[in-house]
Amino acid sequence: MQELSQSHHILLEKGVTMPNPQSVTIAEDVDPDRIAASAVLCPGTRLEGETLSLGPETILGGETPATVISCQTGRGVSLKGGYFEGSVFLDGSSVGSSAHVRPGCLLEEQATVAHAVGLKQTILYPFVTLGSLINFCDVWMTGGTSRKNHSEVGSSFIHFNFTPHGDKATASLVGDPAKGLLLNQPPIFLGGQGGLVGPISIAHGVVMAAGSISRRDLDEPGHLYQSATGEERWHSYEVGSIREPEERIRKNLRYIGALVALRNWYREVRAPVMLVDGSSKACVEGAVRVLTGAIQEREKQLRKLLDMIGGYEDLAAKLETLLSGEPEGSDLRNNAAEMFPKHGSYLERIQSLSPEQGQALVESFQNQQEAYTMLVNG
Repeated sequence: MQELSQSHHILLEKGVTMPNPQSVTIAEDVDPDRIAASAVLCPGTRLEGETLSLGPETILGGETPATVISCQTGRGVSLKGGYFEGSVFLDGSSVGSSAHVRPGCLLEEQATVAHAVGLKQTILYPFVTLGSLINFCDVWMTGGTSRKNHSEVGSSFIHFNFTPHGDKATASLVGDPAKGLLLNQPPIFLGGQGGLVGPISIAHGVVMAAGSISRRDLDEPGHLYQSATGEERWHSYEVGSIREPEERIRKNLRYIGALVALRNWYREVRAPVMLVDGSSKACVEGAVRVLTGAIQEREKQLRKLLDMIGGYEDLAAKLETLLSGEPEGSDLRNNAAEMFPKHGSYLERIQSLSPEQGQALVESFQNQQEAYTMLVNG
């Protein structure tokens, strides 16, 4: 049994629940003041990181031991077991045991993930649900209106995000990140034992049958997609050959633009609503940090792709210039200040906007995103 540290004593005295304190490891860089008194640290929990912040009623390790490094959680978050690093989990989100959540993930309110799921550089809007035994790295998923009407991914699904010639400029948009903000879009359903070959865009309202693998955009709302089965085909293939390079580049720029717009959304729209206590403030700061890291990651992967293709030096320079001079979304800030209700949770406020108010905010988001998409045509 380890001897209890000063941090253990501070947390126990403030009311943090530790059924077996000797089994909980708290690194020296953890600030006890950033852990809410109603948090629960189950046996086998390991905490690290000076930016670590645990909100009220957060439960760590409820099913199996949990290692949590430099993460921020909101109220009522449950990380049931596994490894979690450099990611943000907003109010009511949960992740099952045997998880492997690497840096760059942002799970918004009431997003849920079942057991044995791997995530990295992944964004889930409110209510999005992932089943078990899933690899969902480099994906942004939106859609749905509530816990009863949400986008969902079936078990044993994979997002293929690495090519034979070694590039990872393959992030996929499952849903529209601008329209999805309003939480009024039809859900997307990706059936189990399936996959996506990134980069892919999928429209709201699409249903993908179980066992299907898509290698193309699914951009027709309200349609069912089912891939052919039982058919073998061979093609000549040259490793390093990139089909439709401009379309690949455009999709990457669209993704980067959406990340920049969402970062501004957190700064200008979410921050005034969420900065009500220490853990909420830490979540906003953590989300901005995650999104900044995601922008840098996508820029790095796009640069590798541009170098591989050749002839896009001017585009790379324009992208660097645009990112270095990125404004903080004053148009978005002004619209939000005028339109956003003054009371209620973030979810309540966003869902109480009139169609006209919501559309104005979506257009502000889209305008920021479009500045990046246009680079490929400039």
